Amino acid sequence: MIGTFYLVGYPLMKEHQTITHITNITNIKPNILEDKENIVTLYALDPVASTFFFDDGKYGQIISDWSVYNRHSDIDFNHYEIGGFSVGIEGSIVGIIIDLGSSEDLQQKYKYQETVGDGQGFASIHRKNNTIVILKGASYNHTFQVMEESEELFREGKSVASTPVKLGHVYLLRITDRNEAAFERIIKMLVISYRPYEWVTIRWEVLT
Repeated sequence: MIGTFYLVGYPLMKEHQTITHITNITNIKPNILEDKENIVTLYALDPVASTFFFDDGKYGQIISDWSVYNRHSDIDFNHYEIGGFSVGIEGSIVGIIIDLGSSEDLQQKYKYQETVGDGQGFASIHRKNNTIVILKGASYNHTFQVMEESEELFREGKSVASTPVKLGHVYLLRITDRNEAAFERIIKMLVISYRPYEWVTIRWEVLT
């Protein structure tokens, strides 16, 4: 907590340079263009890039004055659960994370029409009031159905909610604050690349 307040006054440029330097050292990720594409790679062994903050799309920790500090972290890779994602990992923040299965699993369960690349299901998932919906039928009809997982997603979260990372799987996560009833963040993620215990690349989107 002391570290968090201490860092408030640091220039954004210095923070950005620190993160760039660290990620360049661990240059083992696939050759994917991540800027402005809502794609990020988390590294288990990197002191900065193992956590992520969805609100600003940056890594959750920084290095400053020869120390590692938590900036804001919505999700962690591999530290709270080996080979897993964890949410609800700071202060009064609690979370829920649900593995929806693969794109094929979703298509078989909800019976919508997929296209080459199997991306229609993930693309269609969005929030409607306090439910999460997914494509119904063909994508050009723009009709949707309520996902069975909605009820679970809107239950009370817990500290350090974890689930295993699986290549090609789609996840829903919801983050709330026990001390701030109005705060809520819902994200959908797709694991697009994964080397167990080393790195994971996700496509993500905040659902509003």
